[in-house]
Amino acid sequence: MKFKWGALLVVLLAVSLLASACTSQPAGSGDDVYVVAMDASFPPMEFVDENKEIVGFDVDLLTAIADEMGFEFEIKNTAWDGIFAGLESGDYDVIMSAVTIRADRQEKYDFTDPYINAGQAIVVRADESEIQGPDDLSGRTVGAQIGTTGAFAVQDIAGATLKEYDSADLALLDLVSGNIDAVVVDTPVAADYALLSTQFAGRLKIVGDAITDEEYGALVNKGQNAEFIEMFNEGLQKVMDSGEYDQIYARWISAGELASPTE
Repeated sequence: MKFKWGALLVVLLAVSLLASACTSQPAGSGDDVYVVAMDASFPPMEFVDENKEIVGFDVDLLTAIADEMGFEFEIKNTAWDGIFAGLESGDYDVIMSAVTIRADRQEKYDFTDPYINAGQAIVVRADESEIQGPDDLSGRTVGAQIGTTGAFAVQDIAGATLKEYDSADLALLDLVSGNIDAVVVDTPVAADYALLSTQFAGRLKIVGDAITDEEYGALVNKGQNAEFIEMFNEGLQKVMDSGEYDQIYARWISAGELASPTE
């Protein structure tokens, strides 16, 4: 069988051009649309509401900053235990998911300016009277979400046994069931579950002061998406100066125990 090579080359060139056109460009590569990973199981920072929408403090703050600076974003709901690996492999451009700025993380990632100050809180059952602070956790089993600064904080408490969970609500459910003695979790999350959630209303309480001093930031792979960091920082300052930050804070953070990063 004979081939018409000229016609074949034309077809191959057309297929090649079509494939190239259909290949999606990395987000943030000139079109100012960024794919942002969030673990939407961390209310009030980010969670899925009754309408199956991802909402929360981080979502509203990022929206306000994007409106100020003129960029677009899309959220990718991502489980916490793989969220950093996904960033490194290029599945998304940014993580904004109540991530604490830590020195070890700064070695691998570039962070924005801090956008909220939140420490770790101890949550116990409402009828608990013996646990009043971290010193009372020695000899007890304490839950925390895997890979979070809450888990790290428990590891630093002498005599405490850490039990890790895929999400904070699973740890709190085990606490309510009496399987563990306490949960250590970020203060805004503790406040939402212990003070506001109908699921745990009257069944949990926060004891003592925050046991750490932590700040959240959004992050990108080191040396990548520097323009996002610049726009975020500039936009954050504008949102704070306009008073919109305070409105977002009041909407989502009700515990009265947190501070903006400028305070």
